[in-house]
Amino acid sequence: MPTYTGISSEAFQHPLDRQAEEALRSVPGFDLIASKFVEFIYERPQFVYLMGNSIQVGPRQYASIYHIFRECVQDLDVFPEPGLFVSQNPAVNSYALGKNQPYIVLNTGLLDLLDEAEIKAVLAHELGHIKCGHPTLNQMAMWAMSVASTIGEMTFGLGNMVGSGLIYAFYEWRRKAELSADRAALLVTDDLNVVMKTMMKLAGVSSKYADQCSLQEFIRQSDNYQELDRDNLNQVYKFLLYNGGQGVMLSHPFPVERLRYLRDWATSEEYRQIKLGNYKRAVAEGAVDVKSQAPNSETETLRRQIEELQREIDRQKSQRN
Repeated sequence: MPTYTGISSEAFQHPLDRQAEEALRSVPGFDLIASKFVEFIYERPQFVYLMGNSIQVGPRQYASIYHIFRECVQDLDVFPEPGLFVSQNPAVNSYALGKNQPYIVLNTGLLDLLDEAEIKAVLAHELGHIKCGHPTLNQMAMWAMSVASTIGEMTFGLGNMVGSGLIYAFYEWRRKAELSADRAALLVTDDLNVVMKTMMKLAGVSSKYADQCSLQEFIRQSDNYQELDRDNLNQVYKFLLYNGGQGVMLSHPFPVERLRYLRDWATSEEYRQIKLGNYKRAVAEGAVDVKSQAPNSETETLRRQIEELQREIDRQKSQRN
């Protein structure tokens, strides 16, 4: 398998991901609200929970999965090595979290459905998220929406915007971020069929009837899904389905759409050049290589952040009066 020494996330980040991230960050109030307390509100409590209620993967715990994981970390040149946990959960799912201490969680339902090559694709996908800084931005956005919803019109005047601009920008970015992570999976596995088969399994393959499912038929389904756009009304339905038409905003693109994007990239000159070793490099990838603070300084740091936020709230209040 190829190893992309020194590769920057910008080498494989999907342009739609970059555009959606810029749109999210441009929403008024996002950076001000979101830059506070991410570590203390989301990252650390979840890490403590996982340490107490999941299995931490290592050389003597899920050893074969740890070996695959270490290969993926090396192939994408992710440093330092994130943590890896397995959670007892039948849902076929995985996710990456964390800023100063990033980690990946695999559900047992996912491990029971996928073979080792497909597990590698999932691990590379989640490492792609970490490499691109997606978990940090995701937590920041969730925090921003939570805080803005609470303080509403009394402080930042974002009450109405939370119901539209920030939420739509956030989910649009989350969906596009998946396209970059899918590219990371392809780079590491070096096998388009493995990544596509993984997507098919996540879409609806049963372990009992897996031998009756065909990747070629799923690819054909992806092509047929694109043909639906010939009818303008179907395009409207797609937009509504993604953006709360059934009562919930979707955080991931439909698997058949992800298939199309990845198939296009697999035949692109950009992908060929990366395979040849012609890609953008970074001396240190900022997504995960963050300087640590001494434990005794954390309380003081949080106190300063709270004071800074309170000053900004007071300033916004005075401007409204």
